[in-house]
Amino acid sequence: MTRPNSLGPVLSGVRRPAVAGRFYPADPIACNEAAEGLVRGADLTGVEIGPWLGGVVPHAGWVYSGAIAAQTLAAIAAGRAAPPDVVVIFGAIHTPWRIDFAALDVHAAWRLPGGDCPLAAELTRVLADSPAYRLDGRPHEGEHAVEVELPLVRAVWPKATLLPVELPPVESAGQFGIVAAAAVRSLGKSAVFLASSDLTHYGPAYGFAPAGVGPDGLKWAIDNDRRLLNRVLDLDAAGVVGEARRHYNACGPGAIAAMLAACQAMGASRARLIRHTTSHQVAQPEAEPVNLVGYASAVVG
Repeated sequence: MTRPNSLGPVLSGVRRPAVAGRFYPADPIACNEAAEGLVRGADLTGVEIGPWLGGVVPHAGWVYSGAIAAQTLAAIAAGRAAPPDVVVIFGAIHTPWRIDFAALDVHAAWRLPGGDCPLAAELTRVLADSPAYRLDGRPHEGEHAVEVELPLVRAVWPKATLLPVELPPVESAGQFGIVAAAAVRSLGKSAVFLASSDLTHYGPAYGFAPAGVGPDGLKWAIDNDRRLLNRVLDLDAAGVVGEARRHYNACGPGAIAAMLAACQAMGASRARLIRHTTSHQVAQPEAEPVNLVGYASAVVG
């Protein structure tokens, strides 16, 4: 852990991709073409186009959830008069690190296939002075929740800087979002706030199948997701983490709470669900439902 000095923290080096070639293409041309194709093909039929400030994006491999994540980004972009200065991505933590603070990365940039994505150094310095945030690159090492979104973000807003934040599923997670929004305002920047999270992980492979496998299990998982999504639609930042703890319906509830709180601090008063589906419905709709993960695209503004 690094604490800021009087001149603020100095970011250096480049974080190398951890899941390129597994979650998304490692070849630069293939990655860029796939990302641009997902964004260009995002189905916004019937989607309300408004001044959206942020949203929820899933973080599985692109073959499963890339199109859903692209819908969130495309919907936000469609309602903006100008691209944001910075894209703040609050991420779930899947690695063994357990923290009680919001972790800022220590690198100056994140490497993607085809180029580097610069981090928002000035915003990082401001947030590092907050007790809620710390400079600690360890929770970002090997983590995929933020990384899988970046080529898609780059395809939509190629000149935006990035602020990756890994944060814990604590009841006070909304405060991380409030602090981030205040820092963005203090710098006179424009921002988009994203929460990278999947929903219910259901089936024997996840050790969680209250309704068994088959159609009954699929229905149960979808209904379980809806509990969490109703919190999002109600802008209930304070209730998201408790909901997820009780019903195991999000892997990144802290990220969702922070995003909701940040958007509300920037003036958001509503949320809309664009799409809700599962890995089963995306990849194997004709097969018997056994193991599946819920995904959602939602916007807040």
